[in-house]
Amino acid sequence: MNTSYLRSQIRKFTHHWLNSCWRVSLIGLVVSLGLIFLSGCQGIRHKNDGVIHLTLWQAVNPPSHREIFQKLVDRFNQTHPNIQVESIFQPDPQLPKILTSVVANVPPDILSFQPEYTGQFMELGAIRPLEEWLEKSPLKSDIRPNLLEAMELNGHIWSVPMQTSNVAIFYRPKLFEAARIRELPKTWEELRQAAKKLTIDRNGDRRPEQYGILLPLGKGGWTVFSWFPFLFSAGGEIVTNNRPNLMNPGAIAALQFWQDMIKDGSVMLSAPERGYEEDAFIAGRVAMQITGPWTLIMKSQVDHQVLPIPAGVKPATATGTGNLYVMKTTPAREQAALKFLEYILSEEFQTEWSIKTGFLPVTLTSAQSKAYQQFINEKPELKVFFDQMPVAYSQPGIAGYSRLADSLGRAIEATLLGESPKTALEKAQANLDSIWDSLQPR
Repeated sequence: MNTSYLRSQIRKFTHHWLNSCWRVSLIGLVVSLGLIFLSGCQGIRHKNDGVIHLTLWQAVNPPSHREIFQKLVDRFNQTHPNIQVESIFQPDPQLPKILTSVVANVPPDILSFQPEYTGQFMELGAIRPLEEWLEKSPLKSDIRPNLLEAMELNGHIWSVPMQTSNVAIFYRPKLFEAARIRELPKTWEELRQAAKKLTIDRNGDRRPEQYGILLPLGKGGWTVFSWFPFLFSAGGEIVTNNRPNLMNPGAIAALQFWQDMIKDGSVMLSAPERGYEEDAFIAGRVAMQITGPWTLIMKSQVDHQVLPIPAGVKPATATGTGNLYVMKTTPAREQAALKFLEYILSEEFQTEWSIKTGFLPVTLTSAQSKAYQQFINEKPELKVFFDQMPVAYSQPGIAGYSRLADSLGRAIEATLLGESPKTALEKAQANLDSIWDSLQPR
């Protein structure tokens, strides 16, 4: 093992992740790194049976989905006797373990993870570029075009999507009816007016018993993800030429819109970092909530329907996509991993996986298949998400995304608590500028 390379990667790893959201795990990472380093230097043992045995790390949840995934992996193994994939569940948060395995030279063969961390993996030299393989395959033209952005970075394709979804707004039809709202909001202003009508203070104590909409208080990933549809809808961005760019009109407008609804008194803020919880919606204390088809609301007994994210400058939403990476190992193992990726993108896998889990197909062939069309037409709530896919945008995969998201999350939280959007974003941008400047070679 090249120990000088390992030391350089450890330094880079520490530089990027110290003072990040994983700082509390640093001591544990160092211990884990030592253990993995020892095992890595001894080499990885594989069965000497002429079969290529691959490991796949995934965090598929809930357990029922994990069972479905395992059955589909078993089907691949049955039809590919010379390649056997072992699917290994890695519970969240798994990013520190992934990066540790990379710098210790004992990564999995295939990794399932969020595409916004592509830049981190690329910078560590952990993943294999896929464009040469994909350009020779008809699979590329079958992948939904708007998912390609999350696959690409710096002129290369680094991953393929396994599953996708997006966010919309769940609402309580009976509360809309009681508020005499007959048309679903299609624009930001209509959403703001609907939220006002749905906010009810029955006893006049200025603490409404019912609010129009729930917004997620906090600076974590859920808050940032929930805000992205409004950023995209305002025509905004947070990255320009591989650098953070928070000071643009779209970002300011999207934050201002959230703050305007708070000033209207029509917003219930969630408990800190708990904006994904559905209790207030199910109890009728809030009439609208931003979330995706994975929510427990879908399985609840309360009346509920779904409306698309209302448009600012344009209709838009944010994708929640899980991608697959081929880790750098050996040519033979990488080629075997590509066979598994072909299977993941097949109509067989995509259609069955989507129908049984509620994720949306990542390929056009599966989305247009007779089986899936019959399924989606019988699921009106899910169809809203399906119909939004053409206007769904991905979070950027820039290297250092975790730092960018952390600064952006702090700006969103500050705005929700009363700071002006422009001031909050200026502070976040200044912090990011100093970080990015410090990372440049001297």
